[in-house]
Amino acid sequence: MSTSVQARPRPTTAEPGAARRRKRPVARLVTAVVLGVVCVVIAFPLIWMVLTSLRPSNDVFTGGLWPKHVSFDAYREVWSSTDFPSHFLASLWITVATVVLVLLFASLSGYAFAQLSFPFKNVIYLLLLTTLMMPATALILPLYLQLKKFGLLDSQLGLVVLYVSGSAPFAMFLMRAFFETLPRELAQAARIDGASEFQVFWRVILPLTRPGLATVTIFQFLATWNEFLYANTVLRDPGKLTLQPVLFAIVGQYSTNWPVLTAGLVMSVVPVIAVYVWMQRQFVAGMTLGAVKN
Repeated sequence: MSTSVQARPRPTTAEPGAARRRKRPVARLVTAVVLGVVCVVIAFPLIWMVLTSLRPSNDVFTGGLWPKHVSFDAYREVWSSTDFPSHFLASLWITVATVVLVLLFASLSGYAFAQLSFPFKNVIYLLLLTTLMMPATALILPLYLQLKKFGLLDSQLGLVVLYVSGSAPFAMFLMRAFFETLPRELAQAARIDGASEFQVFWRVILPLTRPGLATVTIFQFLATWNEFLYANTVLRDPGKLTLQPVLFAIVGQYSTNWPVLTAGLVMSVVPVIAVYVWMQRQFVAGMTLGAVKN
């Protein structure tokens, strides 16, 4: 009796790999198309704003997407009619002062809550976090009365105080999370070498949290630069107003000069884009910190 054994075809591992390689260009093309559509949808309001600012006022609603005649009259009008440079500088110094003070308070308090031990640490931390649960509109009246009591009403310095006190708890929460990612052995080694507590913080720990500082800087710059409610309530002197209330005044009750309004908005977003481009690398590193576990 003879038996015949037929050799079975061996499964090849190259075929699935080759199939995956053939699918990769298609998958990349689909991914690129989807991401391109998402980018266009997200950037369309900014594109529409720029294009509207370049139109004559009689071409806003009658023309298509692209302006028939490019005009820079709206930029010249918003620059001259609103005293744009003085309001721009007021917004700039208030924003820079707020960001610097928030970074100072948030980094010091975040380091203390993450790396040090002291009585009632968790209780104090939870009390600070409860301030994040209160909406800004609910606090505006008591804060207004406090500013009036201390003589800071209608003062740009009072506005900085409001911004710093309202933003420091959230920034402290972010910085504490970044400080907790650092090993405590670094601070202990520096203390053994004779460094004081401030030297440990300033020379050893703080330089390692640059992604966290960049994240707080961008968030705080955006929030302060675009803030409208407190600025429109605290500041009454037209010469002290920041940029957002001035741009809001362009909106009329029955009609609005849209090219002038969008021209002011385009000029107002330039510092925000510049700060983001400047700190983009550190910001992305901060947002992805902790995404990969070693």
